[in-house]
Amino acid sequence: MILNSRPTRFLITRIARAYGFLDPVALMGKLRGFAQPSEVAEPIELLRAGMLFHARGLVNTKAIQNNLDWVWPYWVERQFNPSDASFIPRAFSFSHINLTHRNWTAVGLPDVPFYPIVDPRGLVTPLFDGWSLDVWFVPREGPVLFPSKLAEFEQQLALDETLIVTSAAERAGVRIESRVQLDWEGDAPSCRIAIHTSGVSDGAVAIALRPYNPEGVSFVDSVAIRDDRRAWIVNNKHRVEFDRVPRRHLLSRYADGDVSLRLGEDIRLTEIECGVNMATAAALFPVQDLGGQPLVVRTPIYDELEPKKRPHFARTASWADALKPLARLQCADREVSRLYDLALANTVLHAPQEVYPGPYTYKRFWFRDAVFILNALLSLGGVERTRRVMGEFAPRQRRDGYFLSQEGEWDSNGEALWMYRRFAELTGETLPDEWLRAVTKGAQWIARKRMPRNTRHPAAGLLPAGFSAEHLGPNDFYYWDDFWGVAGLRAAATLLREKQPKFADECAREAEDFLATIVRSFPAGPHRRFPGAIPASPKRRMDSGAIGSLVAGYPLQLFPRGDDGILRTVEYLCEHCLHGGGFFQNMIHSGINAYLTIHLAQVKLRADDPVGAWALMDQVIALASPTGQWPEAIHPLTGGGCMGDGQHIWAAAEWLMLIRNLIVQEENDGLVIGAGLKPEWRRGAEFVFGPTLTPHGAVTVRVTEDPRGVRVLIDGAWRAQPPHRDVCLPGCTALVAEAGDPRSEFLLERLPGGDAHP
Repeated sequence: MILNSRPTRFLITRIARAYGFLDPVALMGKLRGFAQPSEVAEPIELLRAGMLFHARGLVNTKAIQNNLDWVWPYWVERQFNPSDASFIPRAFSFSHINLTHRNWTAVGLPDVPFYPIVDPRGLVTPLFDGWSLDVWFVPREGPVLFPSKLAEFEQQLALDETLIVTSAAERAGVRIESRVQLDWEGDAPSCRIAIHTSGVSDGAVAIALRPYNPEGVSFVDSVAIRDDRRAWIVNNKHRVEFDRVPRRHLLSRYADGDVSLRLGEDIRLTEIECGVNMATAAALFPVQDLGGQPLVVRTPIYDELEPKKRPHFARTASWADALKPLARLQCADREVSRLYDLALANTVLHAPQEVYPGPYTYKRFWFRDAVFILNALLSLGGVERTRRVMGEFAPRQRRDGYFLSQEGEWDSNGEALWMYRRFAELTGETLPDEWLRAVTKGAQWIARKRMPRNTRHPAAGLLPAGFSAEHLGPNDFYYWDDFWGVAGLRAAATLLREKQPKFADECAREAEDFLATIVRSFPAGPHRRFPGAIPASPKRRMDSGAIGSLVAGYPLQLFPRGDDGILRTVEYLCEHCLHGGGFFQNMIHSGINAYLTIHLAQVKLRADDPVGAWALMDQVIALASPTGQWPEAIHPLTGGGCMGDGQHIWAAAEWLMLIRNLIVQEENDGLVIGAGLKPEWRRGAEFVFGPTLTPHGAVTVRVTEDPRGVRVLIDGAWRAQPPHRDVCLPGCTALVAEAGDPRSEFLLERLPGGDAHP
């Protein structure tokens, strides 16, 4: 970086002092004192993203607080309301950003990487990071119905033939409902909004163009009404099309105020340009003109005015085809089933060619997120989709073997190699030579990257300090990275056994040495406040960052089930880091994390504590939005998103894996069946889950009530002989089928009180 140049540092310091500013060079030095020295201190990608984020926040600062008579999105209406729990004082705020209601829901089509999003009050942002469309009701007399100002609202996400977000605003018997989806218009995708009204015979529906989205201001430079009056041309580029001619068009510049303040004026402009880039517009459709039919508004995703720039799309598979190979869940608990089905669809939606952990803020690739998402997708049967995404792994590998999604991620190599092994295990396939070459180079990189081993440094033999698991705190020698490194080396040893037996042996020895080095580095001694628990790094006290160390238990299984260190870490986290029953991450996120709460649940499940896992699972269910989504971090008071993407696909993937592991776990070259199946899930109807892929073949589990007990059918498409199976439903006696036992049906005896929670 430029600050590493001595003449440059001297010049910057002299200039800062001359003008009375704080010396940025000295400040950076002090900030770095909080972290361990590392080769990548501030990754450029995160700096760039942060600068863009706060640049918008600065625009929000100028645009919002002195225009509170405008109609703003839901998060602003809440966050700027002094009587609301979401209120944030602004006196010394550097920028105004959405910190209390980072919630939105994407719609889309399989294999199409475009995601219109809908906020909690129905505001639609059709284009990535663009302006938005809102739906208002303007009565003949009385106040306008603005959904973003309503305390009560209805919203849901449903998957029928396609994903649709339905939003409904209601006041004094008047109801406006919008249905948002992505569909095909000719040979290209288009965001479609259908508006229905009821309980009203007078007044008008207003389609409003808004210069903002759920993150804040998004500039609208110009608006022009098309000659046929059935469309707007926004920013000389994008169209908003109406299926009929509105009674009136209203256009307004920033200097003249928000169009919401001018709905009663006779504005006859046909086009405007706004120097402040905050133009607004409204198209009014009297209810009588709608004739009881829905009003349809469309925004093509491509640039219609520049056909040469228009992306080409092939007609993709239908949703039914895309979901057909994936495991289905039939469960008496409708909410569990609903959240499973929605998570499954959203995981497919966000894996078009590469995989995204979110439709908006996180619409980019990271190995860390990708591996967790792909593990769920593959485990549930999405082989071809996973294969396609993993085809992008090797092209991201540098010549030195480093799998790069952003500089300084020391976990990425272990994650990529572990995922290669998962693919081979769950499909039974031999990996392509290109993938195996990437595995070889990736394993060599891990071995080379380890720090010198014959020193007295507490982190000797570990991976260097880095920011890889950035939710764990400042740069440090994180065990998260090291555990992934061990898993990657073990994966390479397995995958290369046939073609490179000597190198495979080297990888196996390196992995065991690495794991032993990690264990030796665990802090110990009488000074420890929580003996036996594993902190985030060798020199860290126990804090919420220790959540990263649980990766050794789930999903990597580096330690046996019931490992004392893992359980003591869970004990610490549950005693000190839960808020309202969910895991509260103090590091950066400052919110409740659904996906990390599920990590705790997975470890409890593996430790034969289904009741503890259920308690955490029930809290995750309670944290879901009305559309069945979880933001990355959840505000402990408002329940809204407070960090990251408002629709976190890693969380959706973790929900899928939790449901899967409650029914089918892989352990010690065998399977554990039904260890987390709630008794009430099987009541009244047959419980079905599958087929889910395992290293032994695809498995479907069926559970039915029988007068003599509980009947469990394990329908396995085994590749060889049936594996060892522990059949152990809570509330029932356990049965064991040894490897090779051909039985597929088991009758378990109910324990006294077995129909209730044990």
